[in-house]
Amino acid sequence: MFNKQQRKLKRSARLISVLSKYGFKDVLARVNGNGGNKEEELGNTEDIVSKGTVYERIRLALEELGPTFVKLGQTFSNREDLLPPEMVQELQKLQDKVDTVDMNVEEILENEFDISVKDYFRYIQHSPLATASIAQVYKGELLNGEPVILKIRKPDVQEVIEDDLLLIKDLERLLSAYSDIGVKLNLRQAISTFEKSLLEEVSLINEKNNIQQFVLNFKNNRETYVPKIYDEFSNNNILCMEFIDGIKVTDKSVLLENNIDPVRISEVGLRLFVSQILDYGFFHADPHAGNILVKKDGKVVFIDFGAVGKIQPNDKEILENLIVSFVAKNSHKIVRYLKKMAVSYEIPDERRFEGDVEDILNFIHSSSLQEINVQVIINKMKDILKDNRLYMPDYFYLLFKGISLIEGVGRNINPDLDIVKSLNPYTKKILTRKIDPRNLLKTGMDKVMNFTDNVDEIPRELRSVLQKLDENKFTITSEIKNIERTNQLIKSSIVNLILAMVLGANMIATAIVFVSEAPPRVGEMSLLAILGFIFSVFLILVILLRVTRK
Repeated sequence: MFNKQQRKLKRSARLISVLSKYGFKDVLARVNGNGGNKEEELGNTEDIVSKGTVYERIRLALEELGPTFVKLGQTFSNREDLLPPEMVQELQKLQDKVDTVDMNVEEILENEFDISVKDYFRYIQHSPLATASIAQVYKGELLNGEPVILKIRKPDVQEVIEDDLLLIKDLERLLSAYSDIGVKLNLRQAISTFEKSLLEEVSLINEKNNIQQFVLNFKNNRETYVPKIYDEFSNNNILCMEFIDGIKVTDKSVLLENNIDPVRISEVGLRLFVSQILDYGFFHADPHAGNILVKKDGKVVFIDFGAVGKIQPNDKEILENLIVSFVAKNSHKIVRYLKKMAVSYEIPDERRFEGDVEDILNFIHSSSLQEINVQVIINKMKDILKDNRLYMPDYFYLLFKGISLIEGVGRNINPDLDIVKSLNPYTKKILTRKIDPRNLLKTGMDKVMNFTDNVDEIPRELRSVLQKLDENKFTITSEIKNIERTNQLIKSSIVNLILAMVLGANMIATAIVFVSEAPPRVGEMSLLAILGFIFSVFLILVILLRVTRK
């Protein structure tokens, strides 16, 4: 058995062989410590298998290097913000070329769980139903007659992926050391994200946890079904779950034969995906047609939960505001929330940025339903992000991919599917929740707590300065023009600040009274809440008048 260093050397030799085969001798020269020469630049070697463009040869090399590198290319095929369009087009052609591995399923089960298979299973098929780069899937049946599938991880797949990831990180360091392309494209972060995602995908325990989270999220939903997990036959190498005898979601004729309305299925599928995003911030990252089935009772079933997108609560709130602004056609707020969501940005021209967003909104709301292509809109949005150097969190690109896939699946069986219309109920729900007095109270309390925390975090040095000012031991010599005007502005600002603080306190108090049932009451409303609301309106008008007057 090879140790880690030996395995890496073996994979390195394979990498060098493939890079040389496809004409990347300049890369090899730099690995060996010299800068190469002009005869060895890309496209000028004699032993290149393909005489195509450099991007075509990159794709061919990735395919030959195996599943990890193919997945790397597929991941970057959605990153128009990082890579040139020609390379993105080539990466989108990448296909998994997966060979079936001979497995003795019964022996594996017995070794993993210390059981006799015949005591638990009526049969297990010897030929896999499906083969992927990480695992193979077999159909079986328990003694009680329940059909199951067994997803079994391929031997040594964890080691191969870990070795490949080490090589990929070496290549990234090489690019960053010899050119500025690695820094410009932020490759280190992108590869770190890819590594995390791939290691999660290769863990069947992680997939089991994802399924259980979906079960919890949709336990009361009558439109979907999540397959059952058999814990007693599941670990990090094997996942045993219920076999779903379903109809492929895009098989319109079979749906109709079973009296299932394809239009309803398209709307349900889209609604479920939007719910995953906006209700739970936990969504299926690859909802293509092969991963969505329809049961005979009309329930939509998502399968293959190896890859999911996760949205943090703060980002989820920003995303909600972004969607509300999109439905409201407010380009200014869309720009504002995109900036808040971005990991980093360097916007050359704010007015042009907002104008580009406005153009997309105009295109969407002026086009007929049949003319709207979500993929085109997503590509336009990616171009805007790239032009304005906005680097978004990883889940954002998974959202782009997921929305494009689910909309494509829906349009396949329902050409009139309207994704914007499906967002309207969620927009109303978001707005209703935001104006709920309990939410206003919580938001107000959060802001008060944040204010308190910020006060507590004032540096000790600043407190020392304030103490010296209070003791008249701190002297500043300066000349300020228009000192009287400055004093007036300071006094006015302090008054406005005090009024704003009184307004905030009054709104919180009003919300508390509103949710309580304290007398006296006018109809179903508390009199104190009504008076508090009127006083808040009065304060808002006073503040507005003071600000506009100045």
